[in-house]
Amino acid sequence: MSVLLNPRTYDPAHLDDESRRLLRATVDFFEQRGKQALVDSYNRHDWYGDFLDFAAKSGLFAAFCTPAADGGGDPAKRWDTARNAALSEVLGFYGLGYWYTWQVTVLGLGPVWQSDNAAARARAAELLDAGHVMAFGLSERSHGADIYSTDMLLTPDGSGGFRATGGKYYIGNGNVAGLVSVFGRRADVEGPDGYVFFAADSRHPAYRLVRNVVNAQMFVSEFRLEDYPVRAEDVLHTGKAAFDAALNTVNVGKFNLCTASVGICEHAMFEAVTHAHNRVLYGRRVTDFPHVRRELTDAYVRLVAMKLFSDRAVDYFRSAGPDDRRYLLFNPMTKMKVTTEGEKVIDLLWDVIAAKGFEADTYFDKAARDIRGLPKLEGTVHVNLALILKFMANYLFAPAEFPPVPTRHDPADDEFLFRQGPARGLGAIRFHDWRAAYAAYAHLPNVARFTEQADGLRALLAAHAPSEEQQRDLDFLLAVGQLFALVVYGQLILEQAELTGLDADLLDEIFDVLVRDFSGHATELHGKTATSEEQAAWALAHVRRPVTDPERTARVWTQVTALSGAYEMNP
Repeated sequence: MSVLLNPRTYDPAHLDDESRRLLRATVDFFEQRGKQALVDSYNRHDWYGDFLDFAAKSGLFAAFCTPAADGGGDPAKRWDTARNAALSEVLGFYGLGYWYTWQVTVLGLGPVWQSDNAAARARAAELLDAGHVMAFGLSERSHGADIYSTDMLLTPDGSGGFRATGGKYYIGNGNVAGLVSVFGRRADVEGPDGYVFFAADSRHPAYRLVRNVVNAQMFVSEFRLEDYPVRAEDVLHTGKAAFDAALNTVNVGKFNLCTASVGICEHAMFEAVTHAHNRVLYGRRVTDFPHVRRELTDAYVRLVAMKLFSDRAVDYFRSAGPDDRRYLLFNPMTKMKVTTEGEKVIDLLWDVIAAKGFEADTYFDKAARDIRGLPKLEGTVHVNLALILKFMANYLFAPAEFPPVPTRHDPADDEFLFRQGPARGLGAIRFHDWRAAYAAYAHLPNVARFTEQADGLRALLAAHAPSEEQQRDLDFLLAVGQLFALVVYGQLILEQAELTGLDADLLDEIFDVLVRDFSGHATELHGKTATSEEQAAWALAHVRRPVTDPERTARVWTQVTALSGAYEMNP
């Protein structure tokens, strides 16, 4: 049975009954609406009001986005990362715009659910019940997401509140949001003590919607507040707590980038394989050409790897606590590694289907455009790689003991995510021994070969660690970061493979790809100007060929061809 989401057979039986019902209802909404409406509305840039109407009437966002503490005793309402990931994947499967309106609602609620402001929390819960979406007012045109430099200024009004003036840029749902969590700073207080997070309403006369800054179906707004009255009951956080709320919201909400990428690639994969497998060129089926088989196999195993890593990362989010913050490494991994793998999957498929990938009546045409946005929606790949590097020393050299983290599909409220505490101390976070996951699969040839490369990275850093000058060279460090990221990626893939009983052929084929990827990044490190002679010699010594097995690859190929005709969206 395929590990990919197939709406024809979709039944998230690992979740509770109400979550299953809501997720299946979401799939049914899109399937009954049909492919023609899906592609036409995308091509015309139609606002997805019909989807938001469905979400409101079904109570979808109210159930999935309301923590238990604010749910009034409704057992369907909780913040459950497992089912949030499932919804994110479903929405990505049908289009980035549908995922995006959900995603920015999650972000907009982050500062609210982290706040002690009971009135604001109650208002947010009421707005969700009424079917509203939310927005996250952080980025600005001049500064991007550089929250140290915000120009949204709040002037005290003498009555315990403020008057806010300034602009925000690239703010999803800013055209309709019932609540916008806005980050600014007091005009009368210097430094971090002046930060303020407050709740605004897009319907207020002092809230001026400027425009949609993207040429797309989604509404990514620029807005301005002009002497906007911020009452005391609108203030969510002040001072350093406001800064922490911004970063911790990103930790919670931007995780969804990975599952959106998975969903987009799954739909595109069905469409591309079905097209290629049923097309004849030069008297041969397209999928009989060796290069096509290689590209489709690589696309498939990369996609499965994306899904394995993302699913396992959910467990670490749900099991997190003050003494276990490992999720803070796996989060930028999902934002950077999984999403860039999504781009590779689409590129491989596109190389096979060629001109078909441009046709306006395909899903693939949309996937090819939208997949590019996901690695760039949170600080770019480089920012996330730089963040990942903060964990490298402890991860590779200082393992600690932790109890095993089980698969977490239980209907629990992940309330720790809204009390993460100060957003600092990343370099002190400890991890369990990554080598245990690799040792469990040492019998698979490509896992063994990749383990040699991973052990080699550890040896490189022990013997020829980056010099002070190299540590100031971000271009050099990012090359090292790509190698480290592969080790982390492989670990969680292996853990999830063991938990799910993944087919051994498929797992070894995944590591065939990872061996090649490590070799490619080692070659890149070799070519860097800042790389020393010793480091360059190490790089060449750790270029490896994967262990080939034509019979194994042929067995995995049958999993790829089984996707042909397995799903096509209702017309």
